[in-house]
Amino acid sequence: MDTLTPKQRSAAMAAVAAKNTAPEILVRKLLHGLGYRFRLHVKELPGSPDIVLPKWRSVVFVNGCFWHGHTCARGSAPTSNVEFWQQKIGKNRERDSRVRRELHKCGWRVLTVWQCETKDSTRLEKIVVRFLSV
Repeated sequence: MDTLTPKQRSAAMAAVAAKNTAPEILVRKLLHGLGYRFRLHVKELPGSPDIVLPKWRSVVFVNGCFWHGHTCARGSAPTSNVEFWQQKIGKNRERDSRVRRELHKCGWRVLTVWQCETKDSTRLEKIVVRFLSV
């Protein structure tokens, strides 16, 4: 059972940031520290990727585990209003898949970094370097 009123819950959900989140900033700092230069939230590309590396024709999405339905502990769905959340997260996943296909068709390489992956900086660095060194 939700402990907040519908009005309080609405305000809390509206306060969730879509851009410049802590995991996104962490990935940007890592990339910059490794010497990569990039652009942010390029609206001309499908899905307005979080990070765009034009020189490498690559984009990085930094996804929240909850909002994009990751299969980790953070990605578990709420137990209240289940149908709403299944639809919401399902639509997010469908959109993510569609955007990925569109970017691939345009010749872009796509990396999705999950919020939970930002907790281990050594592993995250390996993922990013491997992706960009191909």
